[in-house]
Amino acid sequence: MLAPENLFPFKLDDFQLDAIAALNQGESVVVCAPTGSGKTLIGEYAIHRALSLGKRVFYTTPLKALSNQKLRDFREAFGDQQVGLLTGDTSVNRDAPIVVMTTEIFRNMLYGTSIGEVGTSLRQVQAVVLDECHYMNDRQRGTVWEESVIYCPPEIQLVGLSATVANGDQLTDWIHEVHGPTTLIYSDFRPVPLNFHFATAKGIFPLLNEPKTAIHPRLKQRRKPPRRQRGQKKQVGAPSLPTIVSNLQQLDMLPAIYFIFSRKGCDRAVKDVASLKLVNPAEVELLKRRIDSFLDRNPEAVRTGQLEPLYRGIAAHHAGILPAWKSLVEELFQAGLIKVVFATETLAAGINMPARTTVISSLSKRTDSGHRLLHASEFLQMSGRAGRRGMDPQGHVVTVESPFEGAHEAAHLAMASPDPLVSQFTPSYGMVLNLLQTHTLEDARVLIEKSFGQYLATLHLTPQRQAIRDLKTQIEVTRDQLAWIDEAAISAYEKLRGRLKEAKRLLKTLQQQAIDAISNTDSMAVSFAVTGTLFSLRLKQQDELLPAVLVSKVPSSGQFPYLVCLGQDNRWYVSAVGEALIKHSDLPRLAAVDDLEPPKGLEPKLGKSKPGDEQTAEIAAQIPQMPPLEALAPELKAQQAEVEAVAEQLAAHPVSQVENPRKLLKQQRQLGQMEAEVRDRTRKYQALSQRYWQEFVSLMRVLEHFGCLENNVPTELGELAAAIRGDNELWLGLVLASGEFDGLEPQQFAAAVAAIVSESSRPDTWVRYRSSPPVETALNGIRGLRRQIFQQQRRQEVMVPVWLEEQTIALVEQWALGTDWTELCDNTSLDEGDIVRVLRRTLDVLSQTVHIPHLSDEIKTNARQAAFLVNRFPVNEDK
Repeated sequence: MLAPENLFPFKLDDFQLDAIAALNQGESVVVCAPTGSGKTLIGEYAIHRALSLGKRVFYTTPLKALSNQKLRDFREAFGDQQVGLLTGDTSVNRDAPIVVMTTEIFRNMLYGTSIGEVGTSLRQVQAVVLDECHYMNDRQRGTVWEESVIYCPPEIQLVGLSATVANGDQLTDWIHEVHGPTTLIYSDFRPVPLNFHFATAKGIFPLLNEPKTAIHPRLKQRRKPPRRQRGQKKQVGAPSLPTIVSNLQQLDMLPAIYFIFSRKGCDRAVKDVASLKLVNPAEVELLKRRIDSFLDRNPEAVRTGQLEPLYRGIAAHHAGILPAWKSLVEELFQAGLIKVVFATETLAAGINMPARTTVISSLSKRTDSGHRLLHASEFLQMSGRAGRRGMDPQGHVVTVESPFEGAHEAAHLAMASPDPLVSQFTPSYGMVLNLLQTHTLEDARVLIEKSFGQYLATLHLTPQRQAIRDLKTQIEVTRDQLAWIDEAAISAYEKLRGRLKEAKRLLKTLQQQAIDAISNTDSMAVSFAVTGTLFSLRLKQQDELLPAVLVSKVPSSGQFPYLVCLGQDNRWYVSAVGEALIKHSDLPRLAAVDDLEPPKGLEPKLGKSKPGDEQTAEIAAQIPQMPPLEALAPELKAQQAEVEAVAEQLAAHPVSQVENPRKLLKQQRQLGQMEAEVRDRTRKYQALSQRYWQEFVSLMRVLEHFGCLENNVPTELGELAAAIRGDNELWLGLVLASGEFDGLEPQQFAAAVAAIVSESSRPDTWVRYRSSPPVETALNGIRGLRRQIFQQQRRQEVMVPVWLEEQTIALVEQWALGTDWTELCDNTSLDEGDIVRVLRRTLDVLSQTVHIPHLSDEIKTNARQAAFLVNRFPVNEDK
């Protein structure tokens, strides 16, 4: 067993020793530790261990630039012949014991299809290092990382090196589930501690208190400077960029990476501080020697307006700059000759450029959905570049005051915990076609459901899944309780109860109607009634008629007086003459009430009533029983009979014989409700838990429509599309197989390929060149195919871009024709880095086309020639 102390001439930290111990036990590891803490050492140990056992190691990175950097580092450490490189367009010593590659290349190899044939085999590979593992959060690259873990053979150890994330335990548990035994190695220790500062117009001050638990008291009451008003030349209160850099120099906080979230902002910053003297005479001499040497080799690579500042130790670093110039900046910065580099956020993503200080110019950034505050992990990633191990006792992070963010926002981010990793897993056409070449549909589904996204969704849905289980248990218990009685009998009983309820409701309605119909509406006649007149009195909120006798009348506020009556129930009532009173003229008046006086406590107000006494009881007993309502309304008799008949059937039903039929019915209703709830919850759960598989199936349907799949197996056309790497493999495959690009000359073929792989240009982009007519004809020929793909994707709710960029492709054609680089750049608004990116993206597909199966030799030859024309400096940096 290798002894770590014999490999590394310094004392290892505890988390490094723990990771090495886990590797020696044959386990995979996930190492979550701050940037600059020494995670790479664990990957290097995995390499030493594999070499000592005669095995191989793959070292994967998310970026080609980072792969190139690792190639240089490992060649220095292990020797040129021990290290190879695979980055899609570059293959160097691919059978070496150590192969550095982009993660995408590794994923392609794992498919075992023609897309991975340009790589190398997994023979004798002991470990795969997944550097910058937190790139699983990346929207464009995240899927590749998850697939790499899912498809990797279980006998190969995985070494995941990640910046600090909030859910490293979940990531580890997922890898443990889908790959094999995995240990989490977590550390929040930084060998070089960070000090946080806040820059204002008055200087640079401590941001946090001494224990770093809260904002510094001095800044607690500080207000942000006001926003710039229209016509105001100078922004009041905000510190100027030269002032900040000068302060950094005075405080011995250089070299620094100064993060600015715009390319133009970085270039403008170089001009703003170009007059500052940041390097000493010895450094000036070294800079001149190295820069001049670079210019002798690469005269075309000079960055306009940035050569003189570079001699002064000042540079910019962003995607708009030529890769060769960026590499020069990186090398000079690593040598300590660049004192301040103004960079966009991409520099924080893995490139080894540690500094004594990082300056974050803004705590918010522009995104597709508008401005937002930086995420904690974004802030931590940039902050982590501060502090050079073995060189600086501490690193410095400076946040800059602006009208938009102040000290409180800065302190919040400085103390914030890292964000969790989220899954960006998204099935693609290439995934579908490559998996189905080597797996059955059922096996493919198993693999899809192993994604980290599925794992997180499963965790998220645990309460829902438990609720479904609980409901199913309750349903079984309730069914057992109801098992002794026939379900049909319960249903019949329930129907009888419903019939009885409806019959009673109808009877009540008919009674109401009958009373309304026969109520005395002749208020005038009632008002002239004399004492002793017999009535059927309709009591308020009742449908029954009460026999009563008129005793007296009292004044009212209306046209007619109120009637004071004695009811057959020996109770006094004050009623209105028009309140459903039925006067029985055929009955003799009751003379017994002639001398009767209403009780003194009875208020002469409508609706009042009062019990009678013994005297009134004798009179009430003389009030005759009036004819029943049924006699006055014969139609009620039939309905009453119906009610009685249904009631008899219900009483005779077997369910009525049980001890508590109501409880039985309640259980039956609850059973139905629970079954309905289970169906609803299950439907929603499946919609969420099977999201990725449904996306996979939707892609299959589109592929089937275009003849790329038959019976769940890729056709020749499907195999052709599967061998391509791109944003939309179906689109690229169909176009190359369509014949529309056949017959184009190599430079025209390059331009046509650029059109189908390049993203749409910005509205303010301009190019003075124009594509040749054959290219325009070829692109017109594929528009109908593009419309069909859009239509099918809409039908299946698939969201995959179908690029057809025509504005910038003339640059590709001109470049392939041999146009000088400077002239090419002068004829477009695109930055040099953007032009290189378009050319390299085109070159990537041209290089792939040579290896795509089922294409004609003619188109492969054309692609090879086009690639040769495009692949010259600065696209190809091998010079």
